[in-house]
Amino acid sequence: MVALQIRDVPEDVRQTLAERARARGQSLQAFLLSLVEDEARRSANLALLDRFVGREDGSRLSVSVATDALDRARAERDVEVAGRRTSVGDPG
Repeated sequence: MVALQIRDVPEDVRQTLAERARARGQSLQAFLLSLVEDEARRSANLALLDRFVGREDGSRLSVSVATDALDRARAERDVEVAGRRTSVGDPG
């Protein structure tokens, strides 16, 4: 593994990061490593998304139409799940 070092970190920034690490039950080093790993993962995700910029295939739905369809499907699923719970609790 490689070691990274950051110089000239303001004390208030270091203190804030240390407090956030403590709140998560982590050492400052573990907390900062998780931040660096998250950033690297996001960069990989952005690179993947960039591959799809300008493509013409895919959904032509607007965001609001897609959101409405998802909301309806989730509501139907919730009704179905609630129905299963009641029928499981019924004795007969």
